[in-house]
Amino acid sequence: MDINILKNLVFILKKYLSTYLMSSENLTMDIDTPGLIKDLQKLIKIPSVSARKQNLEECAKEIVQMMKEIGINSELIYLDNDDKKKSIPPLVYGEVKSKSNPNGKTVLFYNHYDVQPEEPIDLWKYDPFEGKVDGNLIYGRGASDDKGELITRLKAVEYFIKNYGDVPSNIKFVVEGEEEIGSNNISKYLEAYNSKFNTDLVIWEFGYVDQEQKPIISLGMKGLLYVELTAQGASRDVHSSLAVLIENPAWRIVQALSTLMDRRGRILIKDWYKEIKELSDEENAVVESEPFDEKSFKKEYGINRFINDLKGKSVKKALICEPTCNISGLNSGYSGQGAKTITPSKAMVKIDFRLVPNMDPLVQFKRLENHLKDNGFEDIKVTKIHGEAAGRTELSNQYVKVIQKSANEVFGDSIISISSAGTGPMYDFIEILKAPCISIGGTYVFSKIHSPNEFARIDLLEKTTKCMIRIIENLAKSVL
Repeated sequence: MDINILKNLVFILKKYLSTYLMSSENLTMDIDTPGLIKDLQKLIKIPSVSARKQNLEECAKEIVQMMKEIGINSELIYLDNDDKKKSIPPLVYGEVKSKSNPNGKTVLFYNHYDVQPEEPIDLWKYDPFEGKVDGNLIYGRGASDDKGELITRLKAVEYFIKNYGDVPSNIKFVVEGEEEIGSNNISKYLEAYNSKFNTDLVIWEFGYVDQEQKPIISLGMKGLLYVELTAQGASRDVHSSLAVLIENPAWRIVQALSTLMDRRGRILIKDWYKEIKELSDEENAVVESEPFDEKSFKKEYGINRFINDLKGKSVKKALICEPTCNISGLNSGYSGQGAKTITPSKAMVKIDFRLVPNMDPLVQFKRLENHLKDNGFEDIKVTKIHGEAAGRTELSNQYVKVIQKSANEVFGDSIISISSAGTGPMYDFIEILKAPCISIGGTYVFSKIHSPNEFARIDLLEKTTKCMIRIIENLAKSVL
């Protein structure tokens, strides 16, 4: 036999033998739950609030240390390595190469270490930065979004290193500190370190588990255009008796808002829907098959109807592929106790527009500006706070079946969704790294993320860790 053929056969045998031995089918898959909880509590106790630029580097350094203790090569990455400017939070990078399968597939886990502000504090059951365990729940800001999800990825890698001293697939981590304020610099990081982050697949930072305990495997995220409209009146607040002479900027904002959307939720800005494509037959079939418990959803949020009395498929389609125009905040005048008769000098509204594939945030912003001018509101100042395009991985992508197989092995069943209703920088990863992004995790659908009393379910953290283990090994065993 030719010596080169023999060498190749030996290499292939070694690869699949080591992968088999590392398979969770041959190991107990015992998850270190106490260690998982302890590590998550460590991160929750660091109030890494990006909106206030608070404790971001401290949290990033803690994650680097956790990775090193596991055996993951890790470092902090800065956009400007010369002086490590503090204005942009560092990115945590981690990597562990497979010794037995170095030429195999690479999976990159994207997560974030920043969290939303904790306010209103008085509505929290426990200290938002304590990580209090109460039965099957662990409370705290970031418990689910996104520190809990990050810990499941780390513990999955730890499982292989602790039990075998190796991982069956190459692993990379990218953990940023600005996701909650729009990931303004992630594209710069991806472009600057493109070759370093090179990967075959990106596992996104989270994934929901529905009321039936089924994980939702999402293949996309909506985009976002976040703007601020400001109207200026008199140079100062004045006595409201002068309202017959001095225009109230609050009325200007209200009048402008009334031109943006009709009563049925249709956005009235010219060409707003121009680039949107209809769903394919296959995508429509997926939307129709996706379960959605309208009754429990309404109960959770204390409502008795949806906008326009939507029902059935229309509800699911709206969540997945309809753009929105939402008032996030409205501020003007006096809002304290009792009466204060003034005409305010200034009024401001914050609006977020959720975007779907093919909608360019910059193009949509220009359309908004033109709309306000065309309708006589050129005096209103329009400020773009943030813009992010929608990203989506095709249903036919080769990795979708690998992820679903892994989820089904742990959870028993799973659901494919063509897109989440939320927003994240998925478009940047798809476009810059040229890699598919698939979202899967263990965030219970009603875990109160971004709200008081955010929690993670410990049983779902365990299951998600096992799911990540399956993904890593199934990716190594698959022939793609």
